[in-house]
Amino acid sequence: MGNPSAHTEGPFDSPFAGDFAADPGFDFDVRLAVGHAAHGGADPGEVLSAVRTVPAGDTSGWFDAWRTLGERVLAAADEADAAGHIQTAAARYLRAANYLGFAVSSAAALPDVDPLVTTFHAHRRAWTSFVARCGHPTRSVSVPHGTVPLPGVLFLPSGAGPHRTVVLNNGSDEAISRLWTDLARPALARDWAVFVFDGPGQQSQLFEHGVPFRPDWEQVLHPVVDVLSAREDVDASRLAVWGVSQAGYWVPRALTAEHRFAAAAVDPGVVDVSASWIAHLPSELVALLDRGETAAFDAALREGVDPDSAEAAMMRFRSRPYGVGESFGEAFRAVRAYRLTSDDAARIRTPLLIADPDGEQFWPGQSRALAAMTSGVATLAHFPAPEGAGLHCEPLARLRVAEAVLDWFDDTVG
Repeated sequence: MGNPSAHTEGPFDSPFAGDFAADPGFDFDVRLAVGHAAHGGADPGEVLSAVRTVPAGDTSGWFDAWRTLGERVLAAADEADAAGHIQTAAARYLRAANYLGFAVSSAAALPDVDPLVTTFHAHRRAWTSFVARCGHPTRSVSVPHGTVPLPGVLFLPSGAGPHRTVVLNNGSDEAISRLWTDLARPALARDWAVFVFDGPGQQSQLFEHGVPFRPDWEQVLHPVVDVLSAREDVDASRLAVWGVSQAGYWVPRALTAEHRFAAAAVDPGVVDVSASWIAHLPSELVALLDRGETAAFDAALREGVDPDSAEAAMMRFRSRPYGVGESFGEAFRAVRAYRLTSDDAARIRTPLLIADPDGEQFWPGQSRALAAMTSGVATLAHFPAPEGAGLHCEPLARLRVAEAVLDWFDDTVG
């Protein structure tokens, strides 16, 4: 997502005043977690109690707090499951998956990568345990992609199919379990089938197989649509797609060539992923990138950034999904390919809902830019900060966002 402290639009700075945590990045994590309580993804008391004593900048302590909480709730889920309390077990497995997902993201700032991998495996055990007990029929779906298929889960509503179906496209580093509490649960309540998956560079594809991101996301959603359209339980004429965070670029990029979706929504709209990276660079480093002098760029960074610092660890984590090795300069060059041009946008024919939250801190102004580039098909949905719906992905307005997106899908798809 970028640097949570790099917020903009002064009138909306107040949410970063340390309401939940003194560190602005930690504060944003807590907001995300508390917001997901609306659909069972967290218990606010658990979260606030677990993180209350972690001082600003203590990345190791932040990771330990989330991992300890996640492991405790995971053990409690196992106890409930063994006692036959399946609904309680499912609820705890979901919370544990989300908490451990935050721990995985927190581990990015640690110098040792081993905790990241082991914590990710614990997160996935919690997630798969929840899926098996979630109360809905589920189907494992494998999507062809290169030599490593993309793993996915199709959740089915009650009643006979074929079902209208929404594909939930994750962002750069979110846990897949948060897709459930973003949109999957409320969509299922409206009789939508829901498909979630790991794309290239995301979660299992990155941590277990080393498959990197790709900018041409139509090569991801093409086979997703192919596989879903071939299923008897999916209504191929009523497919929708929703993209969160960096998928605010990936979904529109895919829509330039994939025209079988009846509707699409993104939160937020993104036309240039690299803007959140480049915005914080000194002009002389940007000039080196412009000239293609990546070796000089790396040398300049080595002089200014301690390789054992949290900043360096975070840069390595952000660079890793782009598959460029140890060169930060190559990573910065690679991310510049994740850009939507006016010519690209002109090829989008799918009705497109674009969330536009006040105080968007990673890609400010890009939702409106995307709406202007796709004016023939776009609808802009404003989420105001004075009503508690501001900031990237509206962390404390999950009910409101789900209502807006699903109402629009209902009206557009039928």
